[in-house]
Amino acid sequence: MARPLSEEKRNAILASAADAVASLGVSASTAKIAKDAGIAEGTLFVYFPTKDDLINELYLALKADMKAAVATGYPETANVKERCEHLWNRSIDWGARNPAKRKAMRQLSVSDKVTAASRKAGMAVFQDIQSMLDEGFASGILRRQPQGMLAATTDVLTDMTLEFIYREPDKLEIYRRSGFEAYWGAISNK
Repeated sequence: MARPLSEEKRNAILASAADAVASLGVSASTAKIAKDAGIAEGTLFVYFPTKDDLINELYLALKADMKAAVATGYPETANVKERCEHLWNRSIDWGARNPAKRKAMRQLSVSDKVTAASRKAGMAVFQDIQSMLDEGFASGILRRQPQGMLAATTDVLTDMTLEFIYREPDKLEIYRRSGFEAYWGAISNK
């Protein structure tokens, strides 16, 4: 009978993969990922049959990790602006605490190694956010714009805000607030 797989080893592989993808992109070798996880390369393939499987599982794990961070304390009954600000603040806090995960997520978001099925599953995790955006568009508080434009605006302003925070971590509150003001100005009808 085969031994059950260790969740601890699986998590170590995913953490190592996040660091490797953040620094080297999706071309990071499985040998490096395994070594940094403290396991043999063959063991990595027990957990993830192919490198593409590992890349897709990492993508989904990072999406779930970020979702857990932004969902904490989510004010479901608040107005759209307050919910957007909550999501912004939690997203910035996650990115500030996890620069390698954030960078890995950015790398994976543009990689052709991440399958359409994984992308769909990753987006499904954030369905409640889409519902909030739809409510904002319907009420007129949010400016109607193509979904891709809204996503790009979010990504660019998030990256900019985090770059300032990485340079001056003691000013996190100032940059997070300024970033949200710029973001709200870009997406709302005011």
